[in-house]
Amino acid sequence: PISPDPRERAEALEKNRRCLDLADRIGARCCVNVAGSRSSEFWYAPHADNLSEATFDLVVETVRSIIDDVRPKRAVYALEAMPHTWPDSPSAYSRILKAIDRRAAGAHLDPVNLVSSPQLYYRNADLIRECFRELGPRIVSCHAKDTRLDQRRLTVHLQEVAPGDGALDYGVFLAELAKLPADTPL
Repeated sequence: PISPDPRERAEALEKNRRCLDLADRIGARCCVNVAGSRSSEFWYAPHADNLSEATFDLVVETVRSIIDDVRPKRAVYALEAMPHTWPDSPSAYSRILKAIDRRAAGAHLDPVNLVSSPQLYYRNADLIRECFRELGPRIVSCHAKDTRLDQRRLTVHLQEVAPGDGALDYGVFLAELAKLPADTPL
């Protein structure tokens, strides 16, 4: 949705509008997507501009335009965090939702995508609690997967793995999720 290629951006925006409209028409709780990347390589690629204030503003403008064009009655357009694009932390999630300032904007919580360092890896229970504390009722869906820190590499290498095959604190994750409405998808 924030591609630097105008044609690709227009196509992505139209697809997002169609998906949010479909979600609303069928009574789905949400339509989930990532903010995107300023890279011309692929939609989630790291790029020096991804976490700039200009890109923050572009993400806000983009999400507002999708929601304002569709005007969903029930469905929420939810951004999924990524480690190298907005939103990349619980506070960034909160900040971006406040800036979007639309009832139909929400959070798709994927804690694994927020674990981007050994500090967060080993303290992921605190990170999960912070996500629920910061975002609470704005969380409209959650992602179940896990993460494992490769012990054999000198540099940090975090691998996405199946739930239970990593270090994500599912006890805390599920306990926090249980505080949300019972129909919150996982």
